[in-house]
Amino acid sequence: MLGSHVGLGGKEQFEGSVKEALSYGAETFMVYTGAPQNTRRKDLSEMRIPEATALMKENGIREFVVHAPYIVNLGNTVKPEAFDFAVEFLREELRRTAAMGSRTMVLHPGAHVGEGEDAGIMQIIKGINLIFDADTEAHIALETMAGKGSELGTSFEQMARIYDGVKYNDKLRLCLDTCHLNDAGYPVKDDFEGVLESLTRYFPLNQVACIHLNDSKNEQGAGKDRHENIGFGTIGFERLHAITKMPEFLDTPIILETPYVPKDGEKERAYSPYRREIEMLRSGVFDPDLLAKVRMDAEQE
Repeated sequence: MLGSHVGLGGKEQFEGSVKEALSYGAETFMVYTGAPQNTRRKDLSEMRIPEATALMKENGIREFVVHAPYIVNLGNTVKPEAFDFAVEFLREELRRTAAMGSRTMVLHPGAHVGEGEDAGIMQIIKGINLIFDADTEAHIALETMAGKGSELGTSFEQMARIYDGVKYNDKLRLCLDTCHLNDAGYPVKDDFEGVLESLTRYFPLNQVACIHLNDSKNEQGAGKDRHENIGFGTIGFERLHAITKMPEFLDTPIILETPYVPKDGEKERAYSPYRREIEMLRSGVFDPDLLAKVRMDAEQE
């Protein structure tokens, strides 16, 4: 299932998110329940959830993914108040995810902020154990990370350590990000099959609840996390297209988080590439003029 990140806001709220996904020809989508840079959230009653649900049903969208804001950090052992806030917020965010009709909330595992891998992983485990209980409805999908700063979740081994420490780990899943895997050192371009083989030493493939399909501006192992448009980075179109056709992932939400295309000479204006990128991936033919066409589309609207 191909889709992209979409926005949420304005009068239409979640219904507007679904409309945006449909405008890209998407079969699925990913949404934040509010701005990713903060934790302010509207009441569920204001989000037009019934209208969004009806629109999804009408258009055959069976599944979507929620992404937790990236400013919360379960790995923080330095500031107890930040950790406590992250636990409380994420517990509520999981409830919102289920209330919106999704079964998956993607989460950056956390960062150890200088205290070391072991301390950070133990804190993440502690946090998830405080979030989950026997009645938790939605899953947390831990996202593979690129390794910038003190990020954790940069290897399958680290993910397995988290899984092993969580009491209700039947409620955990994985989100594979192709740019992050590349930047963390995995050979996504040259041997993605080998990457999956490495993964299955720790997890069955049915633990992959979501894939973030992004090219990378960086060489393998750079540890920088800079997404690039499909086919314009170091992973390349051929490999990314092949991932969308893998039988193992045909029913898995595959989400584009590629950069918006800036208007020539105007950095403050940028256009969504998702409709064009989804079309290109479906066709199986790389379009070197894609970015120019995105600009042209926007200027004709």
